[in-house]
Amino acid sequence: MGSDLRICIVGAGFSGAVIARELADKGYRTLVIDERSHSAGNCHTERDAETGVMVHKYGPHIFHTADEKVWAYINRFGEMMPYVNRVKATVKGKVYSLPINLHTINQFFGKAMSPDEAKAFIVSQARSDIEEPQSFEEQGMKFVGEDLYKAFFDGYTRKQWGVEPSTLPASILKRLPLRFNYDDNYFNHPYQGMPKDGYSKIVDGILAHDNIEVRLDCSYESLEEDFDHVFYTGPLDRYFGYDIGRLSYRTLDFEPIRAEGDFQGTAVMNYPDPEVPFTRISEHKHFAPWEAETFEKTIAFKEFSRNCGENDIPYYPIRRLDDKQLLEAYEERAANEDGVTFVGRLGTYQYLDMDVTIGRALTVAEEFLASRKA
Repeated sequence: MGSDLRICIVGAGFSGAVIARELADKGYRTLVIDERSHSAGNCHTERDAETGVMVHKYGPHIFHTADEKVWAYINRFGEMMPYVNRVKATVKGKVYSLPINLHTINQFFGKAMSPDEAKAFIVSQARSDIEEPQSFEEQGMKFVGEDLYKAFFDGYTRKQWGVEPSTLPASILKRLPLRFNYDDNYFNHPYQGMPKDGYSKIVDGILAHDNIEVRLDCSYESLEEDFDHVFYTGPLDRYFGYDIGRLSYRTLDFEPIRAEGDFQGTAVMNYPDPEVPFTRISEHKHFAPWEAETFEKTIAFKEFSRNCGENDIPYYPIRRLDDKQLLEAYEERAANEDGVTFVGRLGTYQYLDMDVTIGRALTVAEEFLASRKA
């Protein structure tokens, strides 16, 4: 069943692995390739040799979802441990909780307001003259008022995206919660956790099937084989040789910090102040609270964001207005490309959380299998 087809899956991250597994379970043989020397893409995790800490090699990845099917799927391949993301921010020498909640508001303004008092206070702070915010900046001013916006969002956004907040869409900020209680759980989703043995082991588990061949250190461009179908999770513009231009991405640089004991007492500390060159520091043993106390040493990373060059790893699609025309041209070509399905964060030029990535991969596999029956 299906074994007569030659199928290639470009990319051994969650998108590629899930599609490969779904097809393999139905009898299809697939070749999964990745130009890196490891699986799991930007979710790759490995133990740091000096400290023993499980390090998220390409920055922190926290699993959170409201999708029961996706939660059940990831639990099939690894043990998910309880983990709540509680982010802190150092602003002008003081530490606050994020997302902005009642504690943040009271601490920032030196008050002791009740939820209703805080709501009324934020309304009085917010810019009432902005009816329909178009930009990130306008959304921030209407959302929390100038003082909170400047303290927590303006500088951080400039560093993260490298552009004026007035040029970014309001939708980016609309995703962030504002709470009038003391809940500092960064996410609202009912299912949240961290894999006990890291993400790479989960992805390797998904790929562990007799019908799946995995070839690492192998680029799509280097293949000289023909395939009946390709699932492509690499950069959309790269597939077409960047022949009409490059889409814009941000990339990240990480500067390690090694210390004895506990460096910052929390997993993630944001630094929104514009004069601080990095965006945040992540201390990775705190992503595994069940084992954090067992490590005598610690490792943390300062995170710097910049525009992605030709030889850099693309992290975040910027999706500026001037990218829209180029993206639409590539999307039109992708839609007309026979025998190729473009999936994942890079293949669709969208920022996707892990749960959405897995959910979409399951759907893509399901649709492909259904089309073979038709």
